[in-house]
Amino acid sequence: MILPVVAYGSPVLRKVGEDITPAYPGLEKLIADMWDTLYNSNGVGLAAPQINKPIRLFIVDTDQIVKDFDDEDKAKYPNEKAIKQVFINAQMLEETGKMWPYNEGCLSIPKVREDIQRNSNIRIKYLDEQFREHEAEFHGITARVIQHEYDHIEGKLFIDYLSPLKKRLLKKKLDDISRGKISTEYRMIFNK
Repeated sequence: MILPVVAYGSPVLRKVGEDITPAYPGLEKLIADMWDTLYNSNGVGLAAPQINKPIRLFIVDTDQIVKDFDDEDKAKYPNEKAIKQVFINAQMLEETGKMWPYNEGCLSIPKVREDIQRNSNIRIKYLDEQFREHEAEFHGITARVIQHEYDHIEGKLFIDYLSPLKKRLLKKKLDDISRGKISTEYRMIFNK
């Protein structure tokens, strides 16, 4: 089932998510619904707070980004491999490597894209959907998508990395989004 995406301005997007257990009600269906929602909105990642659940759960599928690489991207990220993964109760262990800009957007902040600086490498601990523990390293675009979604379960948004001036310039757009004065191809919940 396709779920509505929570828009900028909703308090759930600023909450630190709570850990969950295998007994979390309807978890398997929730994850399936998150995949449906992600693909319906043409996203590459979706965190539970974006569907109004303040829990430490997010999903990532970087296949579309990697498929769409042009020659310059392929040269820049020659070892980039797409992933499709569920992350439960994730904990960022390390962010290292060169800081680099990339133009990010967010399903909860539609039609706003900005260059955001992030580290190129991460090490993260998480549980998969069978609650098996993993510790893994990710690099490049994949690391960036994971960092973006991880921020959601920490109550952060990509616009938090912008300068005060840039935030002021975006204020009207952000206010319009929080009031529902925006049109999207996917369903949204607005905090009017």
